[in-house]
Amino acid sequence: MRDTHHVERKGREDRKENLPLRSLRSLRSFVWVAAALVVAATPRAQESLGDAARRKTYDTILDLNVRDGWVYYRALRADRGKLDGYVNLLATTAVDRLSKDERLAFWLNAYNALVLKTVVDHYPIQKRSAEYPDHSIRQIPGAFERLQHKVAGRTLTLDQIEQTVLPEFKDPRVYLALGRGAVGSGRLRSEAFSGAQLEHQLTEVAQECVSRPECVHIDRDNNKMNISAIFSWREKEFVPAFADKAPAPFASRSPVERAVLGFIQPKLLTTEKEFLEKNAFQVIYMPFDWKLNDLTGRGGR
Repeated sequence: MRDTHHVERKGREDRKENLPLRSLRSLRSFVWVAAALVVAATPRAQESLGDAARRKTYDTILDLNVRDGWVYYRALRADRGKLDGYVNLLATTAVDRLSKDERLAFWLNAYNALVLKTVVDHYPIQKRSAEYPDHSIRQIPGAFERLQHKVAGRTLTLDQIEQTVLPEFKDPRVYLALGRGAVGSGRLRSEAFSGAQLEHQLTEVAQECVSRPECVHIDRDNNKMNISAIFSWREKEFVPAFADKAPAPFASRSPVERAVLGFIQPKLLTTEKEFLEKNAFQVIYMPFDWKLNDLTGRGGR
């Protein structure tokens, strides 16, 4: 019996002696797992913090210089330090590990900020062509198709951002969110786009289109629906997204007309819906208004 008790007692003592070792091993495992999680999360956390800081800077620029889509270009040019600093940050921003909404918000902000910089760099804009209005951004040689910008480690023109980067997100609303420095473009917001608020912001962009005559104007007196040229420019994005959403009475319409109707129908007033449901109206693409969206001299600064 003594031998049996001795063996049991020795086993209990051995287990007691091994407890600190097992606890230490468990602690080490926990530390390694926690460290791995921190390392994995750190880049994303840094990018999110960096994006928030950039957005705050851009928010300030827009809040100070934009009113209902119109821009105090003269004031922005006189105090352009923040804008130049923000654009410089865009050049080296890493976006690949951001979420889809954060990436899209980044590119929308980048495009609109680069338009502001393009105008400010040449302000006041000199007339070079009779083809466009005086002071139009189109009076700046190659403003969209030739001037290159450093963005997210790439060298891109404004047209390349619109035609090669934004289509990846498969959301036609983004083309109505681009300022383009023109009266006929989407209304430039007085706040930056953000990943957390992006869906809400783009919903507002779509709603604003229906309420702005530069985007959609239903002319019941002349039996016409006037729509922005943007819908024709980006037909290949609007058609797959909205053509199937057009109500049945419009089945005989062209794909792009059905896309426009599918896009605007839920946002229309009852009287506008009743007018369109007769399906006797003509769709007219309005000439794009390239007048500069300059608030300077319009009762502004």
